[in-house]
Parts: sequence; structure tokens; C-alpha cells
Amino acid sequence: MAEIRATYLLPKWLKSYRRQWLPGDATAALIATMMLVPQALAYGTLAGLPPHIGLYAGLFPLIGYALFGTSSVLSVGPVAVLALMTASAVSPIAPPGTDAYVEGTILLAALSGVFLLAMGLLRLGALSNLLSHPVINGFVSGAATLIILGQVGPLLGVESSGNTLVQLISVTISDLETINPFTATVGVTAVAMLICARLGLARLARRLGLNESGAKLLARVAPMLVLLLAITLAYFLHWDEHLEVVGSIPAGLPKLGLPAINWGLTYQLLLPALIIALLGFAESLSVAHAIAQRRGERLDPNAELFGLGAANLASAFSGAFAVTGSFARTAINDEGGAHTPLSGVMAALLMVLVLLFLTGLFEQLPLCVLAATIIVTAANLIDVKGFVHNWRYDHADGSAMAGTFLGVLMFGVEAGIGLGIALSFATLVWRSSRPHIAVVGRVSGTEHFRNVLRHTVETRPQILFLRIDESLFFSNISAVEDRLLSELKRHPDIRHLVLILSSVNRIDGTALERLFQVNRDLKSRNICLHLSEVKGPVLDRLSRSKLLGQLTGRIFLSTYIAELALRQDTQQEPQAGQT
Repeated sequence: MAEIRATYLLPKWLKSYRRQWLPGDATAALIATMMLVPQALAYGTLAGLPPHIGLYAGLFPLIGYALFGTSSVLSVGPVAVLALMTASAVSPIAPPGTDAYVEGTILLAALSGVFLLAMGLLRLGALSNLLSHPVINGFVSGAATLIILGQVGPLLGVESSGNTLVQLISVTISDLETINPFTATVGVTAVAMLICARLGLARLARRLGLNESGAKLLARVAPMLVLLLAITLAYFLHWDEHLEVVGSIPAGLPKLGLPAINWGLTYQLLLPALIIALLGFAESLSVAHAIAQRRGERLDPNAELFGLGAANLASAFSGAFAVTGSFARTAINDEGGAHTPLSGVMAALLMVLVLLFLTGLFEQLPLCVLAATIIVTAANLIDVKGFVHNWRYDHADGSAMAGTFLGVLMFGVEAGIGLGIALSFATLVWRSSRPHIAVVGRVSGTEHFRNVLRHTVETRPQILFLRIDESLFFSNISAVEDRLLSELKRHPDIRHLVLILSSVNRIDGTALERLFQVNRDLKSRNICLHLSEVKGPVLDRLSRSKLLGQLTGRIFLSTYIAELALRQDTQQEPQAGQT
């Protein structure tokens, strides 16, 4: 019985694990760890914490996600955007580097984990749709821009502080006189090397005979190679005498446990924690979905909430900050041949070895090289093509993305994401308040009705067919009425108005009242109001009102049946043409 219970508690992927998957998972874990170590150090610094705390964020969260997550390759751990959001949320409460600041970042991760678990228990996986992709892309692009600007100071050896575009630029410019030429040279050289590796290393490797997959992997682990080169040069050439290095990194595993509960601090961090939870979930799920669709796998959004919640709680218990899925490391897992979350568990075990035996290796790492790593990584997050695409496809989406981007730059990450959420809802309301309404006619020789502005169709002077392509509710019913009045002026001879409701899924109370008024106004003009193609649920609700009893016309199963019946009433010959 005990064995059965133990088996029941095992993750699904572990119950069906195959031995032939082990080499792929092990290879992916090794390569992902080579990428995770420099990123973890960099993102720890970005979060306003000692760099080694970033390593803690890449340890137990991997195991926490593996227990509950459903993605076979998602790599959970520290990411640039959440590191920046952590710094933005906690820095107004306590100065970076202090015990109070560390306590705040840990509590923020714990609260984010609690929110994610609570949403998982309530099965709120659909919350990933709360933010549209243009808004998420705008936020990430804005945050990445702030990250780059914030790292220009460390890259050049000058002070850099602030949470907005204006603050960062003004502080950096005012301190340019104190620039450290040696630091700037090393930092800019590291940026150039990383950019060249990103743009041309894979191509060079292919020319030298490496296969496509191997070339991509080499390009992705290039940051680790650059860091190792910088560490080697710093050690033998004593660079620590001329520039700042990481310094002492405590060896050993993190101490487990949460700080004492501070209710005042908890209250201050509730909203930032909720925002981090929602954004981290939406971003992580989009990354996991992209890989899952290509692999033919299915994700459970509610299980993903549990996985990310467990990962954030594990990060908090190990003294680290909020985490989520990383696009770059997930791509590494995929290309490295990972088959299951065991690759994440193995990466965590490799991180244990790093913390136990290799921390001394990174003590000579120049901070300007860490800044270079952050800058090049963040630059890849700025989605210029996405903005151009969204603007061309839909100006509303493009405006929402641009507004969120500018909001993050001008007002900071928290205000920016709040503006993004507001723009998401504003875009939704704006679209639904301006429903598409088409005058339609019948395509000759068929039973199909199409827009008179797009097709050659038959119409009748005394019958007007209007198709409403949106549910009717309080914010758009006035626009519908205005369109009806304008069409009545354009068609003074009509005696029958048919509203085609095939796209109407709901009619709220306000819209119902206005339909009563429309029916009365048309009756005073000797015009009959008819409905066609009314959906069952909508018809059920209408039957509970008095509208159907007072309707001057009829309800037709299809628009074609309506035309046949009304044509007999009017005995009109059709008019063919395209308006």
C-alpha cells in the first residue's frame, strides 16, 4: 500500500520515463547550466543582490517546477525582467544590499509563489490571457531598455541609478566625467565579443564543419566562454587592481528558511507580488506553449501555475528572488535534446557542484563583463519586428504595445505593467464599442449573404439586411442605433429591416431596452423589425423578455428563408450590383 501511495505522488513524467531519454536530458542539463551560471550571477546583480544569490535562484526552483510542471523542456530560474521588477519593487522600501532589502526580495518571491499556488487551486489558468501579447511584448521591450540603460554605468565604471528613462540617463551623463577607461575598455570589448558570438559564431562553426544543432548550441554558451576568458585574464593580469570584480562568493548551499513575517512589509509587497506572478505566468506559459506546439505536446495551464508557484516558494526558502521560465535556457534545453523535466533536476544537481566547489572561480569576474552579459541578453528581448507587425496588422494592438513600452520607460516597470493592463482592457472595450455592421445581400444563385461593399450581390429596395458582428451590450448599443438611423436615411423605401444576429452571443439588459425602443420607432415608420439566425442561448434569454411578443416582424431560422418570405410580401424584383 505504501508503495502504491509513493508511486501516486511521483510526477507523471517520471512514471513513464524511458532509459533512452537519459543521455539527451543529461546533455541538455550540462549545456543549460553553462548558460545558467553567468546569467544567474548577472541577474542577481540586476536584482540589487549579491551575485551568488542569483545562483541560489537557479537551484531549488528547478526541482520545484519539475514536481508539478507539465512542460518537458521549460527551464525555470532567474530571468532579467523579473530581476528588474524585484529591484523596482523592493528598492523604495529598503536600500539595495541591506538585510532589509534581502528580506524584501525573499518575501516578494514567497508571496508570488503563494499567489500562483492559489490561482492553481482555483483553476485560473485562463488568467494567462489577461495580458495580450502586444502588451507583454511592449512591457518586456521597455523593461529590457531600462535594463540596458541601467547597466551602462557598471559597463563604463560610473554610477548609475534610477527606475525610469529620464533618471537613468541624467545620472549616467552627470557621472561620465568619472569614467574608468580600463573598465570601459574591458566592458565594451566584452559587449563586442558577445554580439559577434551571437551574430556570427554559429555561421563560423558551420563553415568549420559543425552541424546546425551544434553550431547553435556553441553560440548560446558563448557568454560562459567569454566569462571564463575574462576570469582567466583578471586572475593572471591582476585586473582587480584596476576595476571592480565580483569578490568573495560564499561556498556551500543556501540556508533554507523564510525570514520572520513582517506584516507591514507584506502589505507593501502584495501588489508587486501579484503583478510578478501574473506576468511571470503569462511569459512562462507563452514560452512553454511555443515549444510544446512544435513537439506535439499538451500543457495544463493549471498545473503550470502549481509548478511556478512551487518554484517561487523554493526560491524564497533558499533565500533568492522571484523566478519564471526563461526563453533562452528553454531553447537550450530543446536544442540540447531534453525529453523531460529531469534535465532541470540534473541542472540543479550541477548547480550544487558549482556552489560547493566552483564559487572561487567566479570571484575574479569583472563586474563590467557581467554588465556586458546583461546588456547583450536584454537587447535580444527588444521586439522591434513585433511592434512593426502589430502596427501593420492592427493599429490598436500597435498602440497598446507602444503605450506599454513608453509607460515602462517614463514611469517605471510597475506603473508600466499597470498601464499595459489598462490598455489591454481599453483596447477590448474600444473594439467592442465599435461593432462591425454590414449591409448584406444575396450572392446570385446561392443562399449566401455577403457584404455589399465587398461582393456583387442582389438587394431589394424594400428589404434591408443588416449583419451585426458583435454581442450587444451597454457600451456599443448606441453605435448600433446610430448605424441603423444612418441606413434608414440611405434607404428611405424599406418596409422590412432584418437584423442578422449570427455573431451575437449575448444581449445585455441595456441593449434589450434599446431594442424595445428601436422596435417602437420602426413601427411608427411602418417598418417591420425581423431577426434571423439568432443563437439558441440568445433566443432563450429573449424569450424571457417581452420583446418577442412585441416584435413587429418575425424570427427566421436563416437569412435566406427570411428573404424568401419577405420577397413574397413585397413582390419586388431584385437589384443586382456591387456598391
